[in-house]
Amino acid sequence: MAKGYYGARKNVWTVAKNAVEKGLQYAYVGRKLKKRQFRSLWIQRINAGSRQHGMSYSQFMGKCNKAGIELNRKVLADLALNHPEAFKAVVDQVK
Repeated sequence: MAKGYYGARKNVWTVAKNAVEKGLQYAYVGRKLKKRQFRSLWIQRINAGSRQHGMSYSQFMGKCNKAGIELNRKVLADLALNHPEAFKAVVDQVK
């Protein structure tokens, strides 16, 4: 698993073992951070799209829940970024 590491990290057993274990720890944490970062990105995109139509993110999401629109943040962010006319239709339905 230490293939591609530089110096002693690739061929000295204890150093390589420690490097691989640390790399696995970083990979585990990174998989958790990735989920947080994508949710944050989706919220930023929805906020930018909803502000173009005169409401904040929190107002938009609150009205979405009241209106019974069950689109998740990933889909709403994609609409706001790639299909602004469809996002406008969602905003108009919420208003």
